[in-house]
Amino acid sequence: MTISTPRGAAETGGTPRLHDIAGQARVSEATVSRVLNGKPGVAAATRQKVLAALDVLGYERPVRLRRRSAGLIGLVIPELTNPIFPAFAQVIEQVLAGYGYTPVLCTQMPGGATEDELVEQLEERGVNGIVFLSGLHADTTADAARYARLAERKVPFVLINGFNEHINAPFVSPDDRSAARMAVRHLVDLGHERIGLAIGPTRFVPSRRKAEGFVAAQHTLLGLDRDEAERLIQQTLFTVEGGHAAGGALLDLGCTGIVCGSDPMALGVIRAVRERGLDVPRDISVTGFDDSPLIPFTDPPLTTVRQPVQAMATAAVGALLEEIGGTPVQRTEFVFQPELVVRGSTAQRARRAPVAAL
Repeated sequence: MTISTPRGAAETGGTPRLHDIAGQARVSEATVSRVLNGKPGVAAATRQKVLAALDVLGYERPVRLRRRSAGLIGLVIPELTNPIFPAFAQVIEQVLAGYGYTPVLCTQMPGGATEDELVEQLEERGVNGIVFLSGLHADTTADAARYARLAERKVPFVLINGFNEHINAPFVSPDDRSAARMAVRHLVDLGHERIGLAIGPTRFVPSRRKAEGFVAAQHTLLGLDRDEAERLIQQTLFTVEGGHAAGGALLDLGCTGIVCGSDPMALGVIRAVRERGLDVPRDISVTGFDDSPLIPFTDPPLTTVRQPVQAMATAAVGALLEEIGGTPVQRTEFVFQPELVVRGSTAQRARRAPVAAL
């Protein structure tokens, strides 16, 4: 059996055969045949793997396999410049597609639509539910009443990254305090005694929690009191430029190890280090947070704390679909443990600190 297609065939050497699809999906040719012919007896997850293989190979699905959408799900994210947000969006969209839902991606940008305006537009389109990623729910200065009003309008929603006790909804978060603690412990194990933290504004819950974990780790591992530890924290923007500014300030404070609240911030810190004529990791060790797909290929490859994106996104979609199906999910925060990924941006502390401490 073959599948004809007007696109991709020339690039892949002609019409795809069963073994092409089976190899990509890692299933038998007989299974592929059953899926393509619409026959029963194939698990939903396996069927989805075969359809995904068709998509990856660049071939159109047979008409008989094009199913109608189960509904629309809004996904509201703050931006696309930080690669962790597209990473979340991709997994969320993949999981939704597996359940037959069509995702509607809404991205905020400076001067563009606000979160409230995007939600209004999604409601006008009749979405079945909404996933919020790092939205206003994570900002402690924002009015949480907007989410109560959304609930009153019977729109199911779930919130990722940024717990707010004033919002009655399911939350999915990484353990930000633990993330900071494990990064500090890693640097301490490498002999660093002067460790700084570059994070975003602490009005955001993830930044606040990382700061709390950092201060606790400094006390437990290095004996610093709260005031001493807090002097080693630089609040900045969640960008390369923000990390660059924070990195310069922390170098002036004599830090030989710097923990960052995001991977782009860590890249900015590395730039600041190099501008001083110093080397990462020989002189200064730097850790990031997120571990988005391209981070292993930075120079040097970045040591970072990995957000469990797959698990978090899957849990968020699962909770939302339970709500849509009429089964209320516990109104609490589901916390996922991050993982330290050690690469080339951290190393044993040099015998002499390259910058004198104040």
